[in-house]
Amino acid sequence: MNVLEGTAKKLGFGLMRLPRDGERIDLVQVGRMVDRFMAAGFTYFDTAWAYPGSEDAIRQTLVERYPRDRFTIATKNAAWIGCKTREDAIGQFRTSLRQTGAGYIDYYLLHNLGEGRTKFFDEFGLWDFAQEQKAAGLIRHAGFSFHSTPEELDAILTAHPEMEFVQLQINYADWENPAIQSRACYEVARRHGKPIIVMEPVKGGMLANPPKPAADIFRDAASDRSPASWAVRFAASLDGVVTVLSGISTPEQMEDNLSYMEDFRPLSPAERETVRRAQEALAAVPLIPCTSCNYCAKVCPADIGISGSFTAMNLLTLYGSRETAAGQLKWLVDGHGKKRASECLRCGACEKVCPQHIAIREELQRTAEALK
Repeated sequence: MNVLEGTAKKLGFGLMRLPRDGERIDLVQVGRMVDRFMAAGFTYFDTAWAYPGSEDAIRQTLVERYPRDRFTIATKNAAWIGCKTREDAIGQFRTSLRQTGAGYIDYYLLHNLGEGRTKFFDEFGLWDFAQEQKAAGLIRHAGFSFHSTPEELDAILTAHPEMEFVQLQINYADWENPAIQSRACYEVARRHGKPIIVMEPVKGGMLANPPKPAADIFRDAASDRSPASWAVRFAASLDGVVTVLSGISTPEQMEDNLSYMEDFRPLSPAERETVRRAQEALAAVPLIPCTSCNYCAKVCPADIGISGSFTAMNLLTLYGSRETAAGQLKWLVDGHGKKRASECLRCGACEKVCPQHIAIREELQRTAEALK
């Protein structure tokens, strides 16, 4: 039986980017979107302890207004945020139960595993904790979300076969992206026989307004369809994908999502070819050819966040969003304790070990100037 047997359809309502009225979440608008989503026969709502105000909002707009057996809630444990003890981490679960008011969590995820974050779930024994809460009836299904390499994903799934599903970043733009490796991670999950929940199918909204070469291809193929529809349907058409999360922020986005997901049809061969051509168009955009192997990081005497800087610069080049690029820089460089490109010593040690023969010093200077 499908681990997500409670989901009536393949679209999940992502509650990370809810509309706001000033500093507060706009509960009136959220309530209307919840009603529209439910009326269309969808049931899966995705929140997290780490999404400020989101769990409270879904309690008020969904849990307190609909019978509990009509919807499913997913929420997440981010043990790497501010937790110094196992009790701190367990406290996140208790907070989620209280804030959602759901009584139990249908799909509980250990949140954002990968790199240095996985160790917190190991050290705090949260794998066993999730199973204990399943036995107690407070969790129906346990899984995890993941942002790292396919090799690390394989190691986690090998060590924890009890995890019932995995949530992965999958979209057509990142399918072959060496920094994200969507396809490779997807294939690892498939080899382990795990159902897949897709996050970031529209890449944080950027594929709703893709670079012109890709946008032109989609418009020529079907001028009446939104660019976002191609992105969501690409992810939903993959074998093993049971739910695609869309971070819906407006009623207009809700209506667009429902227009092609209420009666979902997988991409046809002709549509898959259209997406392939869009992928080729994106691949032709001149980017820094960094594969995030991080050989450069091992020899950099200044501890510059080289690969993270290049990922941010490539996002700026592709989508023209300084806000998104700055966010990636903060996460991938500052968040990993690395120094920014402007602090490069220009010693050249990195260029001697780069398999891609990138002119790293020049690219770091260009990145520093573009993202200062």
